[in-house]
Amino acid sequence: MNLTAWLTIVGICALGAMSPGPSLAMVLKHTLNGGRRQGMIAGAVHGLGVGLYAFICLSGLAVLILTSTELFRALQIAGAAYLLWMGIQGLRSRTKPDQPLVRIETHAAVRDGLLIVFLNPKIAVFFIALFSQVVGSETSLAARAGYASTAMVLDAGWYLLVAWLFSNPVWLAQLQHKAVWLDRLFGVVLIGLAGKLALELL
Repeated sequence: MNLTAWLTIVGICALGAMSPGPSLAMVLKHTLNGGRRQGMIAGAVHGLGVGLYAFICLSGLAVLILTSTELFRALQIAGAAYLLWMGIQGLRSRTKPDQPLVRIETHAAVRDGLLIVFLNPKIAVFFIALFSQVVGSETSLAARAGYASTAMVLDAGWYLLVAWLFSNPVWLAQLQHKAVWLDRLFGVVLIGLAGKLALELL
């Protein structure tokens, strides 16, 4: 594994993981409604999904997605629809601040963690653009697996940290007190992102 290439991947993947977006909203939502365990499950599964996507890109399979206009567009439509659905769920989760929190099941955290990744073909674009700069035909399978694992660990590590920080008992109690407004905020953010994706499809 080339050290310079690896450090490049570390830097860019770290910035990519930390940039705000639907993934952050999803992890915060699960942390708020399910506590530390649910938030960390969502974050860990998201990282696993990113690692799998990275390996798919390194194996060349992602090129099939990008060269197939119909498949790429279908993924974009599915991704926009899923963000819209999550946003509506956030807006409808509770109607009054004094209503109890709706507990989110573990399978929902796993589902959201994976789908938020795999229904976003722009992640494939991101990884192909990144890896095309640092990976060549001579790069071994072990090195490719190492690069994909790096992306996975960085992404999972960031969202595990987010879930851990925001599930601090003092912070979590304050956040849960305002949960109805935060749910609505997350809902608006996700619906806005879905709308942005929909406009890009026009």
